[in-house]
Amino acid sequence: MDDRIARQRQIVADHIRGENEKDWEAVTFVQDDRARYDVVPLGTAFRGIDGVRGFYQGIAAAIPDLHIEVISQYDFPGCTVLEVVITGTHQGDFLGVKALGNRVRLEMAAFYAFDSRSEKLVSERIYFDQVTLAQQMQGTATAA
Repeated sequence: MDDRIARQRQIVADHIRGENEKDWEAVTFVQDDRARYDVVPLGTAFRGIDGVRGFYQGIAAAIPDLHIEVISQYDFPGCTVLEVVITGTHQGDFLGVKALGNRVRLEMAAFYAFDSRSEKLVSERIYFDQVTLAQQMQGTATAA
């Protein structure tokens, strides 16, 4: 495995560990205006490190027991792609849906982009089925 790929894998592993442990300081983005978190199904981008932090604050409030299980990982110089399963309990407003305490389970793809010079994590882009998530939060579908 080439050194760059090995560094990317370690950064993403630390990133996921930080998310699972709610250690938001360990969630490893560049700490400037290049940081970006894109929620593609919603057409929403959180820009700059403050925007990214705001995204994580919203997720932590909505699904405080969020857990990410990595199913598969694909690495290319400058980009790592994960397939994950996210589980948790909807305990705070999210996507305009009031919390009803329902369990959610979401299959998601996440693309992590790295700065070519510094090899630091610059952005994360996530893709998921927002209809299924909304139905699970509302209790009209159950988490598998």
